Amino acid sequence: MIMRFSRLTALCLLALVPSLRAQTTPLGSPPDWNSLTTYARALSDSDFTDALKSIYLEPTHYPTPWIIGPDGVKIQTGDPVNPTVTIPFASRIQAKTSPPRFWSRASELPPLGDRPPLSDIHIAIDPGHIGGSYGVMEERHLSFNPGEAIQEGDLSLLTARILAARLKTLGAYVTLVRDQPTPVTKTKPSDHRLTAIETLKQSGFPNPTDSYQGIQGEAKLLTIQWQSEKFFYRVAEIHARADRVNQEIKPDLVLCLHFNAESWGDATAPQYSPVNHAHLLINGCYSPAELANHDTRFEMFTRLFSRIHEEEIPLAKALATSLAASTGLPPYTYTTPNALPIPDSPYLFARNLLANRLYRCPVIFFEPYIMNHKQTYQRLLLGHWVGRTLIDESLQSSPIEDYVQGIVNGLLTYYKANRPA
Repeated sequence: MIMRFSRLTALCLLALVPSLRAQTTPLGSPPDWNSLTTYARALSDSDFTDALKSIYLEPTHYPTPWIIGPDGVKIQTGDPVNPTVTIPFASRIQAKTSPPRFWSRASELPPLGDRPPLSDIHIAIDPGHIGGSYGVMEERHLSFNPGEAIQEGDLSLLTARILAARLKTLGAYVTLVRDQPTPVTKTKPSDHRLTAIETLKQSGFPNPTDSYQGIQGEAKLLTIQWQSEKFFYRVAEIHARADRVNQEIKPDLVLCLHFNAESWGDATAPQYSPVNHAHLLINGCYSPAELANHDTRFEMFTRLFSRIHEEEIPLAKALATSLAASTGLPPYTYTTPNALPIPDSPYLFARNLLANRLYRCPVIFFEPYIMNHKQTYQRLLLGHWVGRTLIDESLQSSPIEDYVQGIVNGLLTYYKANRPA
């Protein structure tokens, strides 16, 4: 979910971003730079520079912590013992090497024959957020009237279960990254207390309040409790899901399901939004501040040299087209520099999120619907149904059914066009 924030909220969210002196992001691990050498000659120099310019970098003119030469790229590691690592490019007379990966492109799948259309494809579905008893903590709990509420984590899990059933009938092998309204991480918010205190100190708040109980408004964001919870459900949870995706599931692609929202103000008296829209995200658009962190820089180069974008972009374009058709939603347009539009697809942007950075395979991040749009809220309260039902004197389809159908249609279109006959 992407929400607009006030100046104070934006300031507090910056507390989650380490200073330029930091070596790694909060809860991140020092990278194994030597592992990048397995990507030697995976890209030509033009492949590399084109991908950086069109997908992976914010359009800025700041110096980069790497040097591109005619034969390869020399990357600063931040390691005083081995301060740089060089990855050679493929020359014009050399065949590109096949980078190590656990996922398969559509073109690498076996011929389909007379089997179901999504046979041989392993799809991981990642229902965004946690939901259940964690929905209020996650600030993804929305209620306009007593006795009714929707939560993004619950909606994404319901959508994931329906989508999984549809994809299985089409022959796909499907795994849910989260299949219950419970966290994947084994940590608790209290486990991140010291990280929260240090982050607040580095951000200019040396004596933060411990609890936000009794505190109204955005001042709660400056408390140790709020920051500890944020590290739990936003950072530790995504790291745990990444470990599961990369080490256990090892899918051909991940579908990250979310529902969007505009700022609704005070959670006890939320405001409706007049707009409703949709967009999809792939990984990219790294800022200089983000690339100053060694683990972020390493993860970007791992994705780039794995050539994940070569599969991710055409797949995302097919899904964006089908989701737009099924939902009827207009495209969202970013007005901030942290997202880069992908040509020929008004619904698709590159953005550096923790999930689509850490998952080492194609990742499509979905953000349809504004949950606090009045008509959408009323439709989501009813959950899932097939066909149309009467809402406000007009027949309405289920937004969850439209969401699922859009993804199914997009996958069928893409794999039909790109896998061997």
